Amino acid sequence: MTVRELLTEMKDTSEIIVDLAYASLMYNSEDMAEKVNELEKEMNDLKFAIRFKVLMSSRTKQDAKQLSGLLQVASAADRISDAAAEIVNLLNLPLERRPFVSAMLYESDEKIRATRMSPKSSMVGYTIGKLGVEACTGCRIIALKNRNGWIYDPDDDIKIRAGDDIIVRGTEDGYKQLVEYANGSRSWEFPEVVEEQDEDTTQEEAASINEEEKEEDE
Repeated sequence: MTVRELLTEMKDTSEIIVDLAYASLMYNSEDMAEKVNELEKEMNDLKFAIRFKVLMSSRTKQDAKQLSGLLQVASAADRISDAAAEIVNLLNLPLERRPFVSAMLYESDEKIRATRMSPKSSMVGYTIGKLGVEACTGCRIIALKNRNGWIYDPDDDIKIRAGDDIIVRGTEDGYKQLVEYANGSRSWEFPEVVEEQDEDTTQEEAASINEEEKEEDE
C-alpha cells in the first residue's frame, strides 16, 4: 500500500472504531468491544507501516520536513483509536455506574440506533450499495448482524435479509425514515442513477417511434 492508501485506511478505521466503541456501551456488547480492540491493533500496524515508508522515502532534511506532516496525521488517527479502546473499557463497570453514556449520546446530533429488517421490508434482497442507504437516509450502517454473526463496517456488496439487525449512525429524522423502510410501512425509494448510455438508448427508441408514426401517417 502507498502512504496515501495507508492514511485513507487509517481515516476510515478511525471513524468506524469510535462508532463501534459507543455502540458497544449502548448495547452492552462484548463482541463489539472485541472488534474495537482488534481495530486498535490494526491501527498500530498501519501507523508502523506509514512510519517505515516515510523514513525510507526521506533522503534530505527538506524531505524529512515535508513528510513530518504525514506522521502527525497518522499519530492523530492512532490517538483516536487509542481513545476508542479506552471507551470500551467502561464495559468493565456495572451498568448503574455508567448512566452518563446514554445521556451523552442523546445530546449528540448524530445518534447510534438499531433496527431489525422485517420480511415485509422492500429493502430485503438488495445490497447496501444498491440501496444507497446512507445517501437516501443519511444513516450509515456501522454494523450488521445476520445468521452468520456480526459484520462490522459492512461493504456495499453485503445483501440485506429479513431478520437482520443493523446498527446505524445518523440524525433522528434519518433514523425514523429508515425504521419505516425497515418495518415495511414505507416502500424503499431507490436513488435515481441516470447513465449517458441509457439516455442515448432512450433517445434512439424515441426517434425510432417517431419514424414509425410518420410512415403510418404517410
